[in-house]
Amino acid sequence: MLKWLIVLVATVFVIGLVQPRLQQLGRLPGDLRFRLRGREYSFPFASVIVFSLVAAVIGWLL
Repeated sequence: MLKWLIVLVATVFVIGLVQPRLQQLGRLPGDLRFRLRGREYSFPFASVIVFSLVAAVIGWLL
C-alpha cells in the first residue's frame, strides 16, 4: 500500500513538472478533442497511456 502511495505522489510530481512543456508540444496523436454546443470536450487516450507507462516505470524503479 505504501509503495503505491509513493508511486502516486512521484507520478503527480513528475507530471506537474512536465505538464507546461507538454502543453507547448500540443496534443498527442491519440488525443481526441471536439466541440459540441459551444463546449469543448477532450478525451486524452494517448496521454493516459503515456502517463501510465511513466507511472509503471517509476513503480518498477522503486
